[in-house]
Amino acid sequence: MSSGKAIIFSAPSGAGKTTIVQHLLQRGLDLEFSISATTRAPRKIERSGKDYFYLSIPEFLEKVEKDEFCEWEEVYTDNYYGTLKSEIERIWASGKNVIFDVDVEGGISLKKYFRDKALSIFVQPPSIESLKERLEKRETETPESIARRIGKAEQELKQADQFDFILVNDDLEEAFSRGEQVINEFLENEQ
Repeated sequence: MSSGKAIIFSAPSGAGKTTIVQHLLQRGLDLEFSISATTRAPRKIERSGKDYFYLSIPEFLEKVEKDEFCEWEEVYTDNYYGTLKSEIERIWASGKNVIFDVDVEGGISLKKYFRDKALSIFVQPPSIESLKERLEKRETETPESIARRIGKAEQELKQADQFDFILVNDDLEEAFSRGEQVINEFLENEQ
């Protein structure tokens, strides 16, 4: 693989990682977003090639068979997510560093894959209650999916210590600032 660095943002759903990643992409840090592949259906506002690469289950499993992913997992039954090696190569070839917005298992897998070339950041919500409120405000989730995500979040919070840095998202502006500072330090550090 080409040489570049990887910034991995992981968090329970609703913790604010996507908002933080979108902010960081506009800060002139030479970062480019890694688009994940998934078998889940697109949400109303999502577009293939921008939000995700949407694949059928057979297409996804064929890519698994051909070892085309850095990491992949079945997050929920028949809902696969993964990071294509070709996407990382494309970003590094353009001279940028890659930034990921992935779930906790994906973040742990990516850190193992990239090792010292990666900085893994766990975005921690101030509480499970605040996480539930954020998910409800989205109005994209059913009560059942919120309950499922909260149950998953409780497990994911126990894995925060497997990340290089825990970024508590209690105050969004503070999280933006702290995230940018940690990333700058990592990118400036020659490996």
